[in-house]
Amino acid sequence: MRILSRERWDIFELRTHLGIVSPDLLASCTTDSTGRDVVLSGFFSSTRIFPHHHPEAEHLQRTESAMARIGISHLADRPLVQMSSGEAKRTLIARALVHQPDTLLFDEPSNALDIGAQFQLRETMRELARSGLAIILVTHHVSEIIPEIERVILLQDGRIMADGAKQSVLSEKNLGALFGIEIRLERSDGYFRIY
Repeated sequence: MRILSRERWDIFELRTHLGIVSPDLLASCTTDSTGRDVVLSGFFSSTRIFPHHHPEAEHLQRTESAMARIGISHLADRPLVQMSSGEAKRTLIARALVHQPDTLLFDEPSNALDIGAQFQLRETMRELARSGLAIILVTHHVSEIIPEIERVILLQDGRIMADGAKQSVLSEKNLGALFGIEIRLERSDGYFRIY
């Protein structure tokens, strides 16, 4: 597999280019770690701060900056277990941003989010995309694909079924074949919805 045009990476070098937001990380953050601890843990490839970790002043400054960028500075001292799903997800986004990557990978980002949190997440992804960050979105939900995403790849059984410009790949024919059902596709304000 090639990542950013390379097959082999030093993981610490890759982290400077790619931030990951995944529900798997959230499942690992079930301790009483605070929002600050979770974001800061991004420097240590963990999901919390352990006694052997020794954050430097620069780590703390970049943690505060990432939290402010996502608008969650008020969650710095709140334990993750006391956050809503949306707040916890935004904490993971800040954790992914702490290394100031070029690209963010969102893996099924709206899992466990209510409708309000889903809209807020999409707006956050849009702001990040407009700031110049590349966004890679892995999703089963067509409605999550933000207008700023230009290329779509449809996978079926681990193989590429379609790859290209969003407007041509997201068609009733392609999506019907992908999901194995007849669907209707609607486009509104840069978003696609199926029903």
